[in-house]
Amino acid sequence: MNHRSLAFRLAVWYTLLMSAAFALVGTGIFYGLTQYVRSSLGDSLRRRSVQVEQILAQAPRDVTDAAIAESINTRIAPDFNNRFVRVTRAPAALVYVSTAPADHSFDPRGVAYFGSIWPLKSLTRSAVTAQGQALILSTTPLATASGRYLIELGTSLEPIETLQQRLLLLLGLLLPALVICASGGGYMLVNWALRPVDRMSQTAAHMSLRNLEARLPVLPTGDALERLSLSLNQLLARLRDSLQASRRFLADASHELRTPLTIIKGELQEIVGKQALPGEVGERFGSVLEEVARLEHLVAGLLVLSRLDAGEVQGDWAELDLAKVTLSTAEQMRLMAEDRGIQIETASLAPMLIRGNPARLKQVIVNLLDNAIRFTPRGGTVTLRSSQSSLYSVLEVRDTGIGIPASSLPNVFERFFRVDEARSREDGGAGLGLSIAKSICLAHGAQIHVDSEVGKGSCFYLLFPRLPKSVIQGAAQAIRGELLMDRDTDVTPITLRN
Repeated sequence: MNHRSLAFRLAVWYTLLMSAAFALVGTGIFYGLTQYVRSSLGDSLRRRSVQVEQILAQAPRDVTDAAIAESINTRIAPDFNNRFVRVTRAPAALVYVSTAPADHSFDPRGVAYFGSIWPLKSLTRSAVTAQGQALILSTTPLATASGRYLIELGTSLEPIETLQQRLLLLLGLLLPALVICASGGGYMLVNWALRPVDRMSQTAAHMSLRNLEARLPVLPTGDALERLSLSLNQLLARLRDSLQASRRFLADASHELRTPLTIIKGELQEIVGKQALPGEVGERFGSVLEEVARLEHLVAGLLVLSRLDAGEVQGDWAELDLAKVTLSTAEQMRLMAEDRGIQIETASLAPMLIRGNPARLKQVIVNLLDNAIRFTPRGGTVTLRSSQSSLYSVLEVRDTGIGIPASSLPNVFERFFRVDEARSREDGGAGLGLSIAKSICLAHGAQIHVDSEVGKGSCFYLLFPRLPKSVIQGAAQAIRGELLMDRDTDVTPITLRN
């Protein structure tokens, strides 16, 4: 789980909000229920107090304490109903006090007296016995013909305390479960809500210069998400138009420049060939011819790139042995290498079955070999090697040349990038060879990488996704047939690898 993702942060905020809401609701339920129970208990005590008031109000002036006690026990039965009843006559004469309740929840003798100053009206209060037992008391002053009385009725708070403890336990178990459910549900809801954004990102990830017509999905939500997708699609359309215009200009300019350059080159060669030019003039004509040749090479490279950008490499694909193509290309370039005193080793080339455009793949190998030969000192070696892994077929082009500085490695595949401008100019390079090679590899779903160290050489890796085994077997049989028809070939025989 990505803790920095938008979905995770939204889920965390949602969980915190729901947790606060659950806590507030739980607190409200706890105190609300407690107050409701206390209020109900107070109302019950006041109804009982009214009964005692009726007994005292109906009693004659000379009524005895025993008569009052008998009436209270008969009509209210405080011990049976677990009630506390105490009647005091002014100034401080105890008339009646109930006995211990049936559930023994409190001791009536431990309840403190109200005091010498009686209240002017009825009130409800809490009290604690000498033994630490909590009670709720309803205290009512009453004036009758037989005297002034203070009536106290109460009951134990133990049931309420037990209810509070159980409610706290229930909330303590329920709230964490609700928070966990809220966090999980919130994360799922956020992921579901962000699913359109994820689809947009997946679509954008598959977009490339060769897939300019792809558009982001537009959801008819009527909100900022729909406006964002529409705006991005409009931006993509403008980028497509701009890029296509740039490609057309590059292709048209390259194509149009080829003819005048060819004419200029031909005219100059004819002049140099027919006339005996003085030394300085001849040197200048030779220099102009070199520049024209360099321009012709540059224009040809630009034309190739424009065709690659237009998807021209996608046609004419076939199953082929890249090792065989590499070996034949190396044989064609061996003379160039020998002129520079460089040895090309091909003994490590093993069968490498892929699917692609043979002409373009050969162009990649030519570019890599040309660079290796041109930048390897006399007496050096260029080694070609192929291998197989579980996912890729790998072709290596390794040389013992001058190497590439580490600061230049990230840019070697950029167009018109040259490690050493003066050195590249002397060798006729325009900085497009490796860019063309990378474009061809990308069109084949392959990767190209380079490792290099100054003074020790460079190694270029071509990684092609492996074909299914059934396709490899069919292609191998076809290649075996070609080898049987051409026994004089110098290609290593095909052997299948797992």
